[in-house]
Amino acid sequence: MRERQCSKVGCAREAVTTLTYDYSDQMAVVGPLGAANDPHAHDLCLIHTDRLSVPKGWTVIRHESLLS
Repeated sequence: MRERQCSKVGCAREAVTTLTYDYSDQMAVVGPLGAANDPHAHDLCLIHTDRLSVPKGWTVIRHESLLS
């Protein structure tokens, strides 16, 4: 399987998490790297996962991998 790269412009690091947004609930969800490359999700490297920020009033849900 080919590794996926971080979705952030200019970043060539390996993606380790997948970020999705729920605009109606003002929520961002970060979890383990998705099994498939979803065009509506954003794959992030560890650095960009740690630096994630969302608009004021939004909630961030972080799902930790069960295989740590």
